[in-house]
Amino acid sequence: MNKIGSVDNTLKIIQDNNFNIKKKFGQNFIIDQNVLTSIVNVAKITPNTCVIEIGPGLGSLTELMLKSAKKVLAFEIDKDLIPILNNNLGSYDNFTLINEDILDVKIDEYLDKYFNGEEEIALVANLPYYITTPIILKLLSETKRIKTYTMMMQSEVADRICALKNIKDYNALSICIQYRASAKRVLDISRNIFVPKPNVDSAVIRLELFDTPPYKAKDEKFFFKIIRDAFCQRRKTLVNNLKQTNYSKEDVVEVLNELGIPLEIRSEALAVEDFVHISDMLSAKSIK
Repeated sequence: MNKIGSVDNTLKIIQDNNFNIKKKFGQNFIIDQNVLTSIVNVAKITPNTCVIEIGPGLGSLTELMLKSAKKVLAFEIDKDLIPILNNNLGSYDNFTLINEDILDVKIDEYLDKYFNGEEEIALVANLPYYITTPIILKLLSETKRIKTYTMMMQSEVADRICALKNIKDYNALSICIQYRASAKRVLDISRNIFVPKPNVDSAVIRLELFDTPPYKAKDEKFFFKIIRDAFCQRRKTLVNNLKQTNYSKEDVVEVLNELGIPLEIRSEALAVEDFVHISDMLSAKSIK
């Protein structure tokens, strides 16, 4: 018997349902059972895990998780996939399918409704490349109930998320995510295991949210603004980037001097905790 995620059965499902793969939704379906199994393994799903999946597609990864997890709540934007998923997976009583754009939902409302009282909540997803960053930042900013994120994405985006200071891929995204979670690249995925085949390779990363962040900004909104402004022009120094984005050069220089940070430093040379200290001190100056 062919499994959903096998190449033959994936193509058969597409053909039998006259399904048109939609580029606008970033649809690429995994056809390698070993890769699917590896994703479930690195997600560390147990019988106590409640899973949120974004973009279940034809349900190949979803089916494996339904066999391991307590519940799976899947969000699928493409209405044409809803009958296919219900046909393939409707027999699982731990499966709930929502035809919504994850960027439009209030995630905690769904967690309250479907995972009320559950403590072990994980996100596992093959994310659409074109909205990977907005999805991650939305969920990290809107809920603290999802404790782990296991996500497939474009390899270059994974590099940026997991990069440490003084590495070329380190940027504002790296800091924003690492402020809330530890980030680790756990799998490298070839473009050849998808239908249709994308133009780039992929990677799976795992985020584990901090129960208590090692460094916490006094004003998080101001902190995230500092991060965006600090990287607005990568070749400029931190001082020059901040002075042209509504901060007093004198205040920036004074803060860096007090922290013992060289004035010629560029943003990619500073760690998350450095930006927390800079943010706290500049924020205090701005409200005087």
